Amino acid sequence: MVKKITRVPKHVAIIMDGNGRWAKSRMMPRSYGHRQGMHRMIGLMEHAYDLGVDYITVYALSTENLKRPKEELDGLFTLLRDHFLEYMRKVCARGVKLKVLGDVSLLPEDVREIIREAEAETAGFSGKGLNIALAYGAREELVRAANEAVKKGEPLTEESLSAALYTGGQPDPDLIIRTGKEKRLSNFLLYQAAYAELYFSDKMFPEFSDADLEKAFVDYAKRARRFGKTDEQCKAED
Repeated sequence: MVKKITRVPKHVAIIMDGNGRWAKSRMMPRSYGHRQGMHRMIGLMEHAYDLGVDYITVYALSTENLKRPKEELDGLFTLLRDHFLEYMRKVCARGVKLKVLGDVSLLPEDVREIIREAEAETAGFSGKGLNIALAYGAREELVRAANEAVKKGEPLTEESLSAALYTGGQPDPDLIIRTGKEKRLSNFLLYQAAYAELYFSDKMFPEFSDADLEKAFVDYAKRARRFGKTDEQCKAED
């Protein structure tokens, strides 16, 4: 039984790793793993919001992933075509604003149109947010943001750089969870992750359960988040 969660992250980001390996271990095609991963993603999002999370960012497709075999990419794009609108409507029905992070120009035009439609449907929502990172790379994001500042002829500050990121106006992630045994960020939210707590799970993403998410939150609640200050300073502020 999961212990009581005493502190829930306001913004949780998830690197959904291991879909293909999970499918391979079951002698199934990688596309099956991605499909099961999408189902699990929706259930996990709903549970996170129920626990009190305000923002969720999921790493669905990196710019590096676009180098994968055509057959696997075609399967991923078909998954987006068939289910993205349906699933996003289901999650966002609770008033969640959807934003897709990344260079969507790298995606097929019909997939881009689906993304535009999904974002437009929630454009007026506020209070809670959902970010789906598609064709996303943190280095590309930083270069893009810096170039925005150069075009404006303004000096680059932490505030202006943060505002120019895909996540501009949102709080930085408090907790980043990565499944699939690997222990790295893999070009994900590099700037925003400066003070994020990191949690790694050996489970492949399709088998990362609601209870596993709660365990990650319990672990997060135990962390001392000092942001460079001393324990005494933090206690005094509390």
